Amino acid sequence: MKTKGAILWGLDEPWSVEEIEIGDPVAGEVQIRMEAAGMCHSDHHIVTGATPMPSFPVMGGHEGSGVITKVGDGVVGLEVGDHVVLSFIPACGRCPSCATGHSNLCDLGAGLLSGMAISDGTYRIHARGQHVIPMCLLGTFSPYMTVNQTQVVKIDKDIPFELAALVGCGVPTGWGSATHVADVKPGEAVAVIGVGGVGMSALQGAVASGARQIFAIDPVPWKREQALKFGATHAYPSMAEALMPIMETTWGRMADKTIITVGEMRGEYVEEALQLTAKNGRCVVTAMGHMTDMDVKLNAFLFAMLQKDLQGNIFGGCNARVDIPNLLAMYKAGHLNLADMVTRTYTLEQVNDGYQDMLDGKNIRGVIRYTDADR
Repeated sequence: MKTKGAILWGLDEPWSVEEIEIGDPVAGEVQIRMEAAGMCHSDHHIVTGATPMPSFPVMGGHEGSGVITKVGDGVVGLEVGDHVVLSFIPACGRCPSCATGHSNLCDLGAGLLSGMAISDGTYRIHARGQHVIPMCLLGTFSPYMTVNQTQVVKIDKDIPFELAALVGCGVPTGWGSATHVADVKPGEAVAVIGVGGVGMSALQGAVASGARQIFAIDPVPWKREQALKFGATHAYPSMAEALMPIMETTWGRMADKTIITVGEMRGEYVEEALQLTAKNGRCVVTAMGHMTDMDVKLNAFLFAMLQKDLQGNIFGGCNARVDIPNLLAMYKAGHLNLADMVTRTYTLEQVNDGYQDMLDGKNIRGVIRYTDADR
């Protein structure tokens, strides 16, 4: 079918909304009428080259929700009319990672940036006579999408699409950073560094885990104000300015857990975050940096002698088929604030405006909301 989508044709170029062609689902695939797409910082990393792609053009978007319109042969547990969320990481359920309870590290993730469909190794999207690589094999910056069933999670039909879209990436990544990876315990002190969509989710995860003190760190005053509304007990503009207040507040112990959720990770942030981290504490690196950046600042002596833990993280250690429904159930029960995380909604044609707002610190999360005019 012919529709349109937001495509990137080269580094440091704007997203171009233009006509594309989407293939029908083959065995193991479904086609989805997209209703909403979250605008995650990870897509901007393609623009800057921080996440290198094998080639261009690239279709943006890896966070979204919609309604199934077609089902290929062999699809199990999904049917036309189902409301779904797209998980940016596929889960086959059979590889060693999936079998040991780590579906966020599924072996199928090795092909996330290749653009080749899981089902048959071909391409589902074409534009200007060329194949298009969809971000994370999804490409939610289009009102229609054909995707493998391993990335599709059925949800309740009474959940607003613009809120459901968030739990495909940003919310579980942040929430799980606190609840799964950092393993925040009741009574612990937690520092969250960067409070955009992922950081605000980590903050909410720390609140739900019973943290007694939550230090939100972000250079944008408005975001610090919002963090306090989401449950932070203190807010500071930088790690340097937070150091002494955290020391005083915790009686010198520092934060039991620190979670780095800035928009763009840099090597020097590691040592700064570890300075905020208590003895035997854990520092979780959730933020993405440039793939070629190999320089990390770290005081190896203090890191070893104070027995600190530096932990990487993808998707918050979450299992999409378990955690996505659970997070939406918590939203319905009033225990997870998704509504206030959507700062603004945009049309597909406004995708570049949305990303500029993100870079300017105006959004916790911007969301593209599709209408009949987009189709």
